Amino acid sequence: MTTLNRRNFLSLAGASLALTGAGKFSLTTARAGTGFALAVLHINDMHSRIDEISRFNTNCAPSDSEEGSCFGGAARLATAIRSRRAALEDAGLPSITLDAGDQSQGTLYYTTYGGRAEVQMMNAIGFDAMTLGNHEFNRGPDNLAEMLRAAEFPIVAGNITVAEGTVLDGLINDHLVIERAGEEIGILGVTTPDTVFLSSPGDDVSFTDEIAHLQDAVADLQSRGVRRILLLSHVGYRRDQQIAAEVDGLSAIIGGHSHTLMSNTLEDATPYASLTESPSGRPVPIVQAFAFSRFLGEVTFEFAEDGAVIAATGDTIPLDASFAPADDIEDLIAPLREPIEEMTRRPVATLAAPIDGSRETCRAQECEMGNTVADAMLMEMSEAGVQIALTNGGGLRASLGDGQVSLGDVLTVLPFQNTLYTLDVSGATLIAALEHGVGAVEDGAGRFPQVAGLRFKLDLSVAPEQGRVSEVELRHEDGWQALDADATYTLVTNNFMAGGGDGYAMLRDGGMNGYDTAIDMAEVLARYLSANEPFAPSLDGRIALQ
Repeated sequence: MTTLNRRNFLSLAGASLALTGAGKFSLTTARAGTGFALAVLHINDMHSRIDEISRFNTNCAPSDSEEGSCFGGAARLATAIRSRRAALEDAGLPSITLDAGDQSQGTLYYTTYGGRAEVQMMNAIGFDAMTLGNHEFNRGPDNLAEMLRAAEFPIVAGNITVAEGTVLDGLINDHLVIERAGEEIGILGVTTPDTVFLSSPGDDVSFTDEIAHLQDAVADLQSRGVRRILLLSHVGYRRDQQIAAEVDGLSAIIGGHSHTLMSNTLEDATPYASLTESPSGRPVPIVQAFAFSRFLGEVTFEFAEDGAVIAATGDTIPLDASFAPADDIEDLIAPLREPIEEMTRRPVATLAAPIDGSRETCRAQECEMGNTVADAMLMEMSEAGVQIALTNGGGLRASLGDGQVSLGDVLTVLPFQNTLYTLDVSGATLIAALEHGVGAVEDGAGRFPQVAGLRFKLDLSVAPEQGRVSEVELRHEDGWQALDADATYTLVTNNFMAGGGDGYAMLRDGGMNGYDTAIDMAEVLARYLSANEPFAPSLDGRIALQ
């Protein structure tokens, strides 16, 4: 597999790739074109961010909104898409608008409406097609069927097979053919087969290997005379690269699932687009637009007679305050928001005793809220083979009193909408993370680690990063066993830390097979407290001060 990213001029199979003004990439080849160009507007992994978000991809505070420092949300996305469509139309360019999946899961909009609110926004904005993300199946096929029946746009995910006569039968397309300016564009879609264990598709839904499906699906479209073929993919950036290298005949891939930040202007971003060489040697552009409505992707393709992309330009567009939220979408959101505000007042569980989540304890030692949240994280992911939970004390923002606890109370403890993130790490990486976490106790730093599934000793008389952590042990069915620095362990943390937040660069750089579940930590804590009420916290010596 040959893959190209570019900060400077590069070439592949006769294709030249370079940066132009405003950070846009420019792809050109020497092949003859057909004179037909198509602009693609695309999003992925919206994760129920109907309201605008902060720079941390969480709920935007009213003061930040007034200052114009918020991003995204359905109303701002609508303005961006509508304005770009109008500009493209004025330039004589046909366009299509695509969603690469995972509209679902992430805020109380999904908890309350099960995906129907997200579909309502998409209907109002106007999408031409969507593929399914794994989180669309979170509430099972019955809920997904209700969501899809409300959609005024087609769903394409050809590697999904639905049993005949069941609720999803007839709601998911194998392929689509869309016409623009008298020309046909084939749209294929694939959803990660990992949905079987990442979500709840049920026994009547099965998933075919993406590459095997696409090799047949591309050939079928080509037999019908369709040569321009776009893949709408929810399998992740690395898998997209494998698909492009093994499936001949794809023009381009519009992806999702991995939340890959692609940009030609932002530091540390994967360049937009990347090229992968197909089996026949032609370049296949791959694009993605991060997540949470933070960006809108826009790319324009020109095609050769056989469907190969012979010229392209584009980049992701930050959805910042330069796009004013659309009034009509805000009017749709307002009545949906009212029950959510009421929900935050509803009881979640009864506590038999207070849970200490104070800054003084949770940033310095084992604390009751740290144990509670880490245990909740571990229990949530136990069926996925996760062995260890790790979260930062600074993410715990309040204590809880005894008696009845509301959802609003839980959101006060975990207000950042951080999500559960799983990854594989070596024992050495885990030890490095713990050492880093305890390295600034004296300063009250929020990076202090709260854990579940393991225990360790902490000696604050030792200098930072010089061995404060010792005797790290992992809980097994038959007792505690010493952590092996060379072994690999499956960890659940939060998406902030997994991305290197609070200085946990070793998780970002040393983690493998990372996956953002998009499951809100507050939702996990609420579920855990409810399942164990009347809940009483405890300290069990998992962080032993020496």
